[in-house]
Amino acid sequence: MAMHLVMGAAAMAAFAPVGASAAALAPTAEYYGDARPDAPELAARGPLRVGVRTQVIEHAGQLDILRATAGNPDPRYTRKLTLEIWYPASLAPGEKEHTVYTDVLGSGPGNPARPNTPFQFTGRAARDAKPAPATVSSSGYPLVIVSHGYPGSRLQMSYLTENLASKGYIVVAIDHAESTRADKAGFPSTLLNRPLDDLFVLETVAGWSKAGSGHFLAGRVDTGNTALVGYSMGGYGALNAVGAGISEAAVAYVSGGALAIHQQGNPRFDARRDPRIKAVVAIAPWGGAGKIWDAAGLAGMRTPTLFIGGDQDDISGYEDGVLRLFQGAVNADRYLLTYRGARHNTAPNSPPPAAAAAGFEDFMAYAEPVWDSRRINNINQHFITAFLGITLKGQPLQPYLDLPALPAAGTAGPDTAEWKGFRKRAAVGLQLRHLPAQ
Repeated sequence: MAMHLVMGAAAMAAFAPVGASAAALAPTAEYYGDARPDAPELAARGPLRVGVRTQVIEHAGQLDILRATAGNPDPRYTRKLTLEIWYPASLAPGEKEHTVYTDVLGSGPGNPARPNTPFQFTGRAARDAKPAPATVSSSGYPLVIVSHGYPGSRLQMSYLTENLASKGYIVVAIDHAESTRADKAGFPSTLLNRPLDDLFVLETVAGWSKAGSGHFLAGRVDTGNTALVGYSMGGYGALNAVGAGISEAAVAYVSGGALAIHQQGNPRFDARRDPRIKAVVAIAPWGGAGKIWDAAGLAGMRTPTLFIGGDQDDISGYEDGVLRLFQGAVNADRYLLTYRGARHNTAPNSPPPAAAAAGFEDFMAYAEPVWDSRRINNINQHFITAFLGITLKGQPLQPYLDLPALPAAGTAGPDTAEWKGFRKRAAVGLQLRHLPAQ
C-alpha cells in the first residue's frame, strides 16, 4: 500500500499547511479497502455515497467486574462506548468522501515497551454528511454491528465498514470500554461485557431509528434485520449474543460467578435471545480452544453464521478453535472460509506505516506473515457482501457461496476459475465449507 495512505500524526502535520487541521488534508488516491486488480467481484464498493459520524453512548448500572471484591461483590458503573457510524449519505455539491481517523498503536496503557501512540489514516467517507433517505425498504437499511478484538478499536476494520455502508447498510462499530489499545484493562471485563455491549448497542440504535427520535438515523434503520460482525473477542461476544451459551467450566474463569449470565441453561441467558439478529460473521472467534463452549452451548446457536479463520491461527486456534466452533454449531446454517497458511490477523486493515515504523510487535498486530492483508481485506469484503446480502436482504447471491472444492490442499489448478466472482487462478489458498442446520 502506498506510504501516503497512512502516516503518524506528526508526519501528517509536517505535510499540512500551517494552521491546517487533519480533516483539511487533501484526499489521497488510495484508501483501505480499495480493490486490488485481483479482487473478487463483490469486493467492489457499492453505488451509494458514505457518511460517517462518531457518537458516545452510556450504559448505566453495569457490573464493574474489575473492581469487584469479596467485600464488595456487586459494584456498579456507567460504561461509555464510543461508536463510529457509517451510513448511506447525500453529499452536498463539492463535498468529498474523505475523512481522517485517529487510532492508537501499542499494547495498552502502562507498557513502556509498546507505549500508546496515536496515528492517523484516511477514510473514504464524508464526515457528518447528511444521511440519505431510506429508499431500500419502508423499514430502512439493515444494521451491522461490528465488534473488535482485544485490544483493538472501532476503526480497525474500516475497509469493511465503509464498503458495507456503500452497499446500503447502517454500520455501527463499537469501542468496547477497557478493551481498546487506548484503555486496555483486565480480561474479565472483556469476557463479561462483549455480548452485553452488542445487545445494548442494538437496543440503542432501535431507539434512534424510531420516527420522531430526533436522531439522524430516525426512520433509516431496519433493526429487525441486524447482523453482528465480530473479530477474535468480538467473535466470542457475537456467538454468545446469539445463543452459544458458555460452559460451566468457563463460568469459573472469573471469580464470583459473574459469567453465569452467559451460561447455557441460565434463564436470564435463554431469555435474552434477540430475534432481530439474523446473521453473524465470526472472524477468528476466540474461545473454542479455551473450551469456553461445550457441545450443548454450541448447539444453542440457530443464527446463520459465516466463520472466517486461518488454519495456522495461534491465538484462537484452528482445529480445536475456529473449526471446532464451525462443526459444533449444529443447529445453525453456517459457512467456514479458511485462509490456508494464515494466522490470527484475518480481520484488520492492512498494517499502517506507523505500525511498521513502531517495530515488529505493532506491525504484527495487523500483518499476516504469508498473506497480503489487502488481499484478505478484498476477499472478506466479497464473501461478507454475499452472506449479508442473502441473510439480511434476500438478494440472489447464493451462487457466490455454492462453490466447488478447490484442488487438494488448496493448490493451484484450472478449476479455481469455477469460483464465481474470482478471476482465473485467483482463488488459490482458500477453502469454503458449508454445513446446514441439522
